[in-house]
Amino acid sequence: MKRVGIIGVGSYVPETIVTNYDLEKNVDTTDEWIRTRTGIEERRIASEDIDTSDMAIIAAQKAIADAKLYPEDIDLILVATATPDYAFPSVACIVQEALGMHHTPAMDISAACSGFIYALVTGKQFVENATYKNVLVIGSEKFSKVVDWTDRNTCVLFGDGAGAVILSQVSEDKGILSFSLGADGSGANHLLVDKKTNFVEMNGREVFKFAVRQMPNSSLEVVERAGLTKEDVDFLIPHQANMRIIDAARERLGLQKERVSTTVRNHGNTSAASIPLALFHEIEAGKIQDGDVVVMVGFGGGLTWGSICLRWGK
Repeated sequence: MKRVGIIGVGSYVPETIVTNYDLEKNVDTTDEWIRTRTGIEERRIASEDIDTSDMAIIAAQKAIADAKLYPEDIDLILVATATPDYAFPSVACIVQEALGMHHTPAMDISAACSGFIYALVTGKQFVENATYKNVLVIGSEKFSKVVDWTDRNTCVLFGDGAGAVILSQVSEDKGILSFSLGADGSGANHLLVDKKTNFVEMNGREVFKFAVRQMPNSSLEVVERAGLTKEDVDFLIPHQANMRIIDAARERLGLQKERVSTTVRNHGNTSAASIPLALFHEIEAGKIQDGDVVVMVGFGGGLTWGSICLRWGK
């Protein structure tokens, strides 16, 4: 079995920044209320002429270049998204055409905020069994189009953006060491897009309780499956939804704050784009080094969750 890892990363965030102070002008909320409950200070919002696929294409181009590959080197395209351009065709097919990857297999994966982890695990199997050599995995979301901007409980939470990685074979001591996926459909009604309004609805209390319990548990599970201990973890990249949830996972792993990604301050909750955006940011900042043990963990609607433990490097 081949060892599979990440050999290229890319990201895109829209230019428009909406701060908490901007939201104060439209809904009954305050900067202090948002920051103390979520840790969010601002979020990026895409313009009307930019959709999920547009952001995915830019992030994909950067990841391919970072891997020193060409579009024709990609054997499979997987896009994790809960906000596709259309019910069909898939965002992945739109990306394929835009990048000239003619006849390359392409499909979307829907697992809400856990989608990127689900897509990584799916792509891993194809490389591991030598079906494909290079797999493009993208998390891209335009949540601003499914947010009710008059609902103060949800409009303060979400942002837009995209992140992408290239999965390929890496050396035996690097790459994905373990993974864990899960779902609990009994909680489906806690976080959904309403059929009638097409807006996000969330039972914040129940989602918070689920996340605080599941994210640390899932993180520890993949560390143990990798034959490691929490002391071996160098960096944690959690889904960027809420600072209080992130802190709960950090404390369970016994990590110092500087070893945990907290891009939620500037991006808000970007759903399936959250983890790859954070990964890109931390690599650019030099916080993740060759040989580091990195845990990525997500949770979201479904209810779903997933985590991966990997040793960074090629």
